[in-house]
Amino acid sequence: MSGEEAFSFLPWRYPPQRKRSTPMRTQANTKPIRRVGSGFSLIELLIVVAIILIIAAIAIPSLLRSRIAANEASAVANLRTMTTGAEVYNTTYANGYPPNSAVLGGTGTTPSCNGALIVDNTIVSAPNQKSGYVFGYTGEEGNVTVATGCGAPGFNGFLATAAPISTGITGIRSFCSSEPGEIQYDETGAVATSEAACGALNTLQ
Repeated sequence: MSGEEAFSFLPWRYPPQRKRSTPMRTQANTKPIRRVGSGFSLIELLIVVAIILIIAAIAIPSLLRSRIAANEASAVANLRTMTTGAEVYNTTYANGYPPNSAVLGGTGTTPSCNGALIVDNTIVSAPNQKSGYVFGYTGEEGNVTVATGCGAPGFNGFLATAAPISTGITGIRSFCSSEPGEIQYDETGAVATSEAACGALNTLQ
């Protein structure tokens, strides 16, 4: 028995490998595979838009209320500064209360009865606006005798006001003050027209 014949009887001999035939490609096999799009559907976009609108409806009113509260607090602080400044002017220069709001501010480094350098010029010079409020000042109760070196006589009294530029948007309440030094407020946002009208309003605690 030859070596090849002996090898053929071995139990572990592998069967001969058959060549696999390549299947014929049909027309169906040659069609490109369609991929599912990765974009959002219309329903998904509408849901996202609805969620954004709900969040905006909740957040915007809260933001507006916070801004109004901040503007009102700033207006009260600035009005107190004007009121204190008017009192300081009266006791310092013997010219009564300021003849106008501009003299509470001024330029330079030396204060005088024509420019006391007490108040920020933003609120005592045109357009007298700051943090959503417009500020006003008028002399009351008649003039005093003009002091030496002063350009105009002061007054025996005064009225300082702060009103929202746009009621309900930049602020809700208006505020006023006079020589007693108390801050009064009006829930309607109207500007007080006189010391008496201001004194009749609620006092800010």
